[in-house]
Amino acid sequence: MVVVDEENGEMHPLDLFLSVGLDKRTAENVLVNPKVTSNLTAVIKEACVVDGCGKTVGNLLYTVATKFPANALKHRPTLLEYIVSLKIKSPAQLDAAFAFLMNVGPETYQLKDFEEACGVGVEVSLEEVKAAINAVLEENMDALLEQRYRINVGNLCGQVRKKQPWADAKTVKEIIDARVAEILGERTADDDIKPLKKKKEKPVKVEDQPSHTSAPVTPPEEELNPFSIFPQPEENSKVHTEIFFSNGEIWRAHNKREMLEKHLKITGGKVITRFPPEPNGYLHIGHAKVLEIAVLNMNIMLYFCEIAFVSYLMILLQAMFINFGLAKERNGSCYLRFDDTNPEAEKKEYIDHIQEIVQWMGWQPFKVTYSSDYFQELYDLAVLLIQGGLAYVDHQTPEEIKEYREKKLNSPWRDRPISESLKLFDDMRRGLIEEGKATLRMKQDMQSENKNMYDLIAYRIKFTPHPHAGDKWCIYPSYDYTHCIVDSLENITHSLCTLEFEIRRPSYYWLLMALDIYQPYVWEYSRLNISNTVMSKRKLNRLVTEKWVDGWDDPRLMTLAGLRRRGVSSTSINSFIRGIGITRSDNSMIRYDRLEYHIREELNKSAPRAMVVLNPLKIVITNLDSESRMSLDAKMWPDAPSEDASSFYKVPFTNVVYIERTDFRLKDSKDYYGFAPGKTVLLRYACPIKCTEVIYGNDSESIVEIRAEYDPLKKTKPKGVLHWVAQPYPGVEPLKVEVRIFDKLFLSENPAELENWLSDLNPTSKEVISEAYAVPSLVNAVEGDRFQFERLGYFAVDPDSTTEKLVFNRTVTLRDSYSKGGNK
Repeated sequence: MVVVDEENGEMHPLDLFLSVGLDKRTAENVLVNPKVTSNLTAVIKEACVVDGCGKTVGNLLYTVATKFPANALKHRPTLLEYIVSLKIKSPAQLDAAFAFLMNVGPETYQLKDFEEACGVGVEVSLEEVKAAINAVLEENMDALLEQRYRINVGNLCGQVRKKQPWADAKTVKEIIDARVAEILGERTADDDIKPLKKKKEKPVKVEDQPSHTSAPVTPPEEELNPFSIFPQPEENSKVHTEIFFSNGEIWRAHNKREMLEKHLKITGGKVITRFPPEPNGYLHIGHAKVLEIAVLNMNIMLYFCEIAFVSYLMILLQAMFINFGLAKERNGSCYLRFDDTNPEAEKKEYIDHIQEIVQWMGWQPFKVTYSSDYFQELYDLAVLLIQGGLAYVDHQTPEEIKEYREKKLNSPWRDRPISESLKLFDDMRRGLIEEGKATLRMKQDMQSENKNMYDLIAYRIKFTPHPHAGDKWCIYPSYDYTHCIVDSLENITHSLCTLEFEIRRPSYYWLLMALDIYQPYVWEYSRLNISNTVMSKRKLNRLVTEKWVDGWDDPRLMTLAGLRRRGVSSTSINSFIRGIGITRSDNSMIRYDRLEYHIREELNKSAPRAMVVLNPLKIVITNLDSESRMSLDAKMWPDAPSEDASSFYKVPFTNVVYIERTDFRLKDSKDYYGFAPGKTVLLRYACPIKCTEVIYGNDSESIVEIRAEYDPLKKTKPKGVLHWVAQPYPGVEPLKVEVRIFDKLFLSENPAELENWLSDLNPTSKEVISEAYAVPSLVNAVEGDRFQFERLGYFAVDPDSTTEKLVFNRTVTLRDSYSKGGNK
């Protein structure tokens, strides 16, 4: 039974696909993929076979729907004519057609060249097929006799195709099978025995390997090139997208050859990108309100409490890396463009802050521009749009526009005379129409399946002076109108944005095609999702406003303010983003460990070493004079050269030292390298000590002190090595510091999927140790300084630090689960 959609009278897609000869399984698989469903439906309609066709034609149409080269879509109707008329009737001919059209792209070509390339009209006789097969079998006779029926027949067919590309594949296979049986005779039982796989030889031990050979080394993530997926500017002649209209018309967006050549002449063939944040919103001190700021087309909700500051999320740092990084990798240029089309929200404070962040992240803009720089050009192009019948002045209220869009109805003013719209638009510009009483809308397609084609607003009236353009204008362009045009005016080669804006691609190219101006290459990438945290603006708002975390700069959040406070550098952020690459897969969850790996790699090279004891246990060295004080050299770097004094710092050594309480236990074992009664350990940079006595408190259980003897001659060579801090002078307590230990904010990898996601908060994500002991050299540390506390992790000085007490945040542990096979 054929199902017909009563609303539009069209056949159900499954029945449509079955009618062209596809088997049911293939047809059902097509329906799973919306893009293939749309393509195949369009191909069937374009080929005029909605009433059905033979299986041969249907299978070729399916191949066209799935493999047709995107840069040659304007030539698809011609190819379909050849298929339906059976001038192209084999997969080999179709593959040849694809190769020819891919090379031609959107340019014109001679039909005779196309037919010659595709073998149209060429008939291969049976004698020619047999001759080609005999030649191939003769060339492969030794292998055939050795391998017998285990020989790769597909490879033989491929060799025949090279000699006779237009021969029928089924006929070739049948004749090869018959000739092989004729040469080898009857198939035996031995022919069905699978050959034994050769055992892999054991790898040669490292010491036995010749010195001149080495195994291939996989380069580190940060050395891989994530930008290799992007085409060169001179390749920007392919069809970017197909714009389907409700009346059946199709626009295929691509640059004409002369337009592309003009663009390349202006740019010198260089890559040009842009990072376009919107500098809007700034609240007064003492307020806590919500504002939305669109940065790289993304609404990021920000809170400003007590003081105002911007908290960039990791996804925006990703956008910054992709745009600036691509330009840098290709020796091109990247604009920092402020999308300042809303005069009521733009503030210089934001502009200054964004520029500071871009610089902190290590990027240098080619030029700082503003959308408002192009207000005159944008206005002039809007006039051209009206003159071409592709824009009109509308008087609907926002509520009416919403209602008409939901019902897919045209505005009552959509078909007003062009001259009338031109006069009204001029009245808008001159301030003769009240704010809210008129807008300029693009005449796109109100009946489209894509809501972003519902006659988007191009201009609205706002009697507000512009911070950058002054009081010249009282009409301002919308983002949807401005963004793509300024991309074109600035000769942007690659316009990059996140996947949620893929639905806007038709409206982006509609406007550029309507104005007949250069079209940048648009590419959408997946947003960065990191495990054990939330990236949603609403969830982040709740965490901050309900005080589950300590503000937007809480080191546990994936905000720039939080990451900076935690001690994460721009180098490690860029390295992390580079390592994960650029993909269109929208379901990827990047493990938090992977970010930590890149932070750890950078800090391992840049952070000097120091010793801090978090939970001190007192040790009194009984064979060292209580008034004695030694000054020892400790390495700031693992490979510090002994002759370089600047690579060492001084640590005092007295008869009272402190070790971690967790480094001592009463019962020793073979696999334990810590301190225990009667056991000897090495104090790093000092000497071995041996536990001689344990002193208990009044409860006879808690340990308050350890007595030990030291070996000044270092005769013993213990396996265990402990970090420690000593009294700087006899009777003087070590430097006290506060240490904050941060862990993953959520227990689950993807808390956003949980209904009660707040219940998944990690109760131990923050631990404050108020009185840790530190070596004296840390007393001069200032905010932002970063260190490796030996055996504990990497730490950074927090802004809460005072002259009386330093505060350190743990940036990352020393443990690395990502590079040890936990990567994902």
